[in-house]
Amino acid sequence: MEDIIRILHEGNYSCVVKKNDKIHTFSQRGVADLYDMLKSKPYFLKDACIADKVVGKAAAALMILGGISRLYTDTISSSALLLLHESDIKVDYTHVVPFIQNRDKTGWCPLEKLSYEITSAETIFPLIEEFISKIRKPEL
Repeated sequence: MEDIIRILHEGNYSCVVKKNDKIHTFSQRGVADLYDMLKSKPYFLKDACIADKVVGKAAAALMILGGISRLYTDTISSSALLLLHESDIKVDYTHVVPFIQNRDKTGWCPLEKLSYEITSAETIFPLIEEFISKIRKPEL
């Protein structure tokens, strides 16, 4: 894990995924990279180790659905931590927060708010899909 944690911070990436000897780095905001990986290369997440800067409940759900084995994060929400522990994923972190804030620090991250009361990764996934499709929909 030390190598991908170092890469995460030195490269200023949002997420680093390691499976076997292959390492992939990501820089998109929010859960977009995890979502894209789960949709296009789910085999890469299976039994992978992830280092991520911020993990909310939606990101945790994607990691669970992908079948990761281990996670390090700088900051994790308490609801994400609980969901990951219930899935027997080993989690190391620096800070636990009550919830993940939105980008301008004025309230909740939208996906954190949508998923907060939900207790299963499978139930959270359609909410993530809908959210991603809305933000990626080209304006007319």
